Amino acid sequence: MTPRDEIEDSSAPLIEHLAELRTRLIRSVIAFIIGICLAFAVAEPILQFLLEPIEATLRELGDPSPTMQYTSPQEYLFTLFRISMVFGFALAFPVIGFQMWRFVAPGLYKQEKNAFLPFMIASPMMFLLGASFAHLVVTPLAMAFFLGFADVPSIIADLMTGLVGPEVVPGTAAAPEATGIRITFFGKVNESLDITLKFIIAFGLCFQLPVLLTLMGKAGLVSAIGLKSVRKYAVIGILVLAALVTPPDVVTQLILFVVVYGLYEISIQLVTWVEKKREAELRAQGLWFDEEEAADAAEADASEEKGKN
Repeated sequence: MTPRDEIEDSSAPLIEHLAELRTRLIRSVIAFIIGICLAFAVAEPILQFLLEPIEATLRELGDPSPTMQYTSPQEYLFTLFRISMVFGFALAFPVIGFQMWRFVAPGLYKQEKNAFLPFMIASPMMFLLGASFAHLVVTPLAMAFFLGFADVPSIIADLMTGLVGPEVVPGTAAAPEATGIRITFFGKVNESLDITLKFIIAFGLCFQLPVLLTLMGKAGLVSAIGLKSVRKYAVIGILVLAALVTPPDVVTQLILFVVVYGLYEISIQLVTWVEKKREAELRAQGLWFDEEEAADAAEADASEEKGKN
């Protein structure tokens, strides 16, 4: 066989892998486009669902008919298309994940497949849990903080007017007088949606922490002892994360810190469970040795070697 033939034989598997990757990517893109079309068909109800926390807050503040606005002709269409992109990817994720799995699975051992497949299922479930927590808990609190804080000056003005009372001239009708400029909230659709989507994506990604650390622990990249030793650095990192992805609201930042730190502690317990399970399997195969057992075995081997000599 000539060197040229050897080069052509070695390049054949690479070409096959690239062709397989192209096929998987094309199928994923087609699924993504179909997901966008399906999501666009129901984009307006999804938008109403995402804006429910703002609507509920405005009604609690006394607005009987909450109204959102857009200020450019294309803004509402682009808002619906943005929703279609996000939720279209969510609809297509099972197909995309399956294509990724079919591409990676042939190169994995059976044990690696059994270890990796549960995480492919757990990841979207944890993201959905984080997104639901953000929409049902975090977003209403943030909107109540922002809109309620903006309404404080008018509340104080009403209280002061009630305490002082308007001056009425005898023989004339009392007419209400407005001082200053009335500040009213006219929310833009795209800006309000931006806040909601940021919360959903941020909490969805934060809820991936147990999945990521458990997978790294299963691969031997992290250990429970190592995670425990960097707790103080994890606390600082979580506080910085909470300050970056949440508004300047102490309550929301505290909620995110408590949730993410709780997930970090859960991750430590999951990694501990993975390590114990691996140790039990290795002990059953006779391949596990503690440090003391290894030292005793080495000392016994040295004594036996010395006795032979």
